[in-house]
Formats: sequence, structure tokens, C-alpha cells
Amino acid sequence: MTPDIVCNQLFPTLLVSDIATAVDFYVTRLGFHHRFSWGEPPTFAGVDLGNVTVHLQKEDYYVKGASEVGFIIDNADELYHFHKANGVEVVMPLEDRPYGIRDYRVRDHDGNYLAFGSYIYNQGPAVKIERVDVPLRLEKRLAALLQDLAAHKHMSLSSCLEETLLHTFERVGDGVASPHTITTLNYIQELKKKHGIDYDTHASYRFVE
Repeated sequence: MTPDIVCNQLFPTLLVSDIATAVDFYVTRLGFHHRFSWGEPPTFAGVDLGNVTVHLQKEDYYVKGASEVGFIIDNADELYHFHKANGVEVVMPLEDRPYGIRDYRVRDHDGNYLAFGSYIYNQGPAVKIERVDVPLRLEKRLAALLQDLAAHKHMSLSSCLEETLLHTFERVGDGVASPHTITTLNYIQELKKKHGIDYDTHASYRFVE
């Protein structure tokens, strides 16, 4: 069955012979804004024009003349397995990348590359922490859902709970942030049915043992 994938962003990648020269041309001659450069010396860069980001890739990394289009989606894992099952040529396997995206690349019949990835927010300096045991007890069905959700997101139970807590502590407008994409929220609804969770968001105030 074809997965129901939400695509949040699309960006083209253009092959260039020199990143610094290309960035200078796009910024000073074409009116783009320099968004980022990657590598030392740089082999990858992004330039913006309005709401559109164009990626510039040093051509040594691909066959000259080939093009790439990158998709930011909400569930790279699901689409990756779908593509592999359909015999699509995978040229770079699905992995967490140091540039903050869990992605993979495929090649079409004409030699063009398609990249699909989801943001994983792993950029920035490491945060040194010390984990401690806490006397935590959860409602049985909710605990089962949390374990399934952590497995679905390729996270430990502790990391999944930490992510959820940190997001609910963050105010967004009149509400709070959520760490979950729409697809993951839909999956959670299926988990609620699986584990027989029939109570609402505020039910914890009425829990009794």
C-alpha cells in the first residue's frame, strides 16, 4: 500500500564547480541570500530567494550533468522501506546525518538523484547531562503506548519521554509545542485503539487505583 506521506519542503540542488564562487555569484549577482555553507573547504551550500532555498553541491560528488531534488518529509523511514520494496535503486542508505536530517538518496532511470529526509534536530554542541532514576509509575495502557511510540521513532523510552516533556514545556502561541508530525499523531491514534485507551487528555486527574 502506498504510504500517506506529508511533504513539508522541496528544494532543488544544482551542481557547481566551486562553492565559494557559486555562492558569491548567487548573492552578489542574482540577489540571493547566503543561508549556510557546509564543509571546510565548503562542498555544499544553501542560498535563499524569498521562500525558496536552492542548494549548491560541488560537482565532484556526483556525475557531472546529473541533478538532484531533495524532499523534506515527515516520515523518511516509511517511504524508504516502500522504495526498497519497489526495487528503487538506493545510492545512499537511510541514516541520521550530522547536518540534522535523517535521509537517503535514490537514483531514477535517467541518472537524476532524489533525496528524502526528515529533520532530526541533532545539530549544535553536545549537552552534557546526568540521568537519574525517578519513582515513575504510568497507567498500564499509556506505558504500553509509550513503548511502541519510542520503538516507532527509533528512540529509547527515556529519550522519547524527555523529548515529549521538553516540547510540552515550550509555549507556542496559546498552546504548547508537539514533537510529533501529523503522520506520527495519526499513528498514535492507532496505538490508542490498539491498547484500548478510551480516556481523554485530562483523564489523569481522575485516575484511581
